[in-house]
Amino acid sequence: MKRIFTIISCLAFSLAVSAQSSNKVVNKKGIVKSEVASSVPSVEQTVVNAGEILNLKESEFNFGKIPQGKPVTHTFEFINTGKTPFSLENVQASCGCTTPEWTKNTVAPGETSKIEVGFNAATEGPFEKPVTITYNGNQVKQILIKGEVFKTPVTPAPENLAIKSLKNEQ
Repeated sequence: MKRIFTIISCLAFSLAVSAQSSNKVVNKKGIVKSEVASSVPSVEQTVVNAGEILNLKESEFNFGKIPQGKPVTHTFEFINTGKTPFSLENVQASCGCTTPEWTKNTVAPGETSKIEVGFNAATEGPFEKPVTITYNGNQVKQILIKGEVFKTPVTPAPENLAIKSLKNEQ
């Protein structure tokens, strides 16, 4: 219970901090169009966060409904928008059912890289799992995977007795 409360508190804090960061919407020509960034930028816009060098193409992924006992994975891509290279120092999942994999190679300015996040759908029900990325000394970002695990049948499909009787008649 304490762990869930801590995770929710951390999420709320990170959302409050990110809501206060100064965002600018910049078109392809580099002209600032507005001081308020929309949550989903158009194809012609890029969201630029002041001082951030790790820009994720997406910060959340919904697996939808997945069967219990079947691990799933998703790849999060990011780009180094800074002027200096950096590497990911750590990618930490909130629990043992979530496994992130990343490369420790240096990401040059303008270069893209990936973080693959796996989830072992062992328990049925909805889930939300944050994954914390630490990079460039002390900078931190979070990505989120979510979805719903449905229970798979314990036994195989029942035998079709009608087909069995047809086979006996022939």
